[in-house]
Amino acid sequence: MKGILFIVVLFRYSADKNGKPIKKAIIYTKEEHGIQLQKIDPDALRVISRLRDTGFAAYLVGGAVRDLIVGKIPKDFDIVTDATPSRIKKIFRNSRIIGRRFRLVHVIFGTKIFEVSTFRSTIDGSVGNSFGTIDEDVMRRDFTLNALYYDPLREQVIDYVGGVQDIRKGVIRPVIPLEHIFIDDPVRMLRAIKYATTTNCRMPFSLVRKIRRSAHLLSPVSPSRLTEELLKIINGGHSYDIVAKALDTDVYMYLQPSATAMMYADKRFEKKYMSHLKDLDALILAEPDAPLGKKLFYLIYDFIENLTDWKKEVETKSSVGDIYTRTWTECRNFILPMNPQRTELESAIRAVLKDLGVTVRMPRKSPKKRKSATVKNS
Repeated sequence: MKGILFIVVLFRYSADKNGKPIKKAIIYTKEEHGIQLQKIDPDALRVISRLRDTGFAAYLVGGAVRDLIVGKIPKDFDIVTDATPSRIKKIFRNSRIIGRRFRLVHVIFGTKIFEVSTFRSTIDGSVGNSFGTIDEDVMRRDFTLNALYYDPLREQVIDYVGGVQDIRKGVIRPVIPLEHIFIDDPVRMLRAIKYATTTNCRMPFSLVRKIRRSAHLLSPVSPSRLTEELLKIINGGHSYDIVAKALDTDVYMYLQPSATAMMYADKRFEKKYMSHLKDLDALILAEPDAPLGKKLFYLIYDFIENLTDWKKEVETKSSVGDIYTRTWTECRNFILPMNPQRTELESAIRAVLKDLGVTVRMPRKSPKKRKSATVKNS
């Protein structure tokens, strides 16, 4: 019959305790999800094919699937499988096992690294470290738009949680219940904010309210984890929007407490600080591979500028060594709990001082003699 469109909805089934089949997931075909295979790194496809050929299940998972559905080319291609890390290591000689509690495998192709993880169980809750099944693994994902599995051989997206529809609606919805999601892992608040800005999806009022009420849970998070998240913000090209949302949800005070306090106390500082974040995002767009020190310049500029009367410091020919030492100490405390590589922070501080008229020449390493730093007007 002409003019009639037949839609076949595919489902993935599992068995209940009595052996009765129950619907678990919707399966989207390539005509429905629109993912283009040519946008997937061929080495990622090679990893999946190799795992399949060895008798294991393997899928693309998470942000890569989300990006592919909306037509973007992902930066990273994470893979999930039912093979254990030791088995993955045997299959791929070009790999290494990482992690202490839950072990992952990095499969390496030149400069490219593909993270391959084993399905996790929910036996210990959403942050457990036991191996499980795909049915369990999906329930440990943070938000529905990141809880999708893509089978590139059959060209199917497996959706247990309504993630495809949430992407199309432009909404960020938790997989884990709100009463547990941030208690289990407070860093998920930062991810929700990041996804809201980078995917143009909105956070429902209930999620925003929960983040505001849970922001204090970030206080005991280790500096190393917070540094990792801050570096993602700095390097991602969306720092202005992310920080604006982090300020609005009371989260930024736990990432950069000194900067947040200064912004709360002085609107002029806030305006300049946020303006420099726009400059940082422009730098990322123009120079994606710019060194970290060049990016940190924008994060610390306004703080250093407010430390003293720099014109007077230059005119009175103050000791550059003393100026640099004091500035470094103050700046190091300013960016806590962030802990970037020392050489990158030093590079950023020297660049700011130079812009303010104080040129710091770092001494050359020599076993015999070191040249002293000098002041020059610029």
